[in-house]
Amino acid sequence: MKTFEYTIKDPVGIHARPAGLLVKEIKKYTSTVMICKGEKEVNALKLMALMGMGIKQGDTIKVTVDGADEEKAASELEAFFKANL
Repeated sequence: MKTFEYTIKDPVGIHARPAGLLVKEIKKYTSTVMICKGEKEVNALKLMALMGMGIKQGDTIKVTVDGADEEKAASELEAFFKANL
């Protein structure tokens, strides 16, 4: 299991467009990706649940990647967050 924390830089946080891009990116991997903010944790493939978390600019989230390709998925997802969120 790999985890990393990321502070959202996007001025509007994780809304429909970036959430959709994130789900599309996660579908490339076989690992399960969970996103946690405070007490809430959701499967990052569930678009509506992800948007329902209300993640805003400045919020720090924890991303957990667990599965066969977790090493590759975690490093590539961290790069994705830095480039897009």
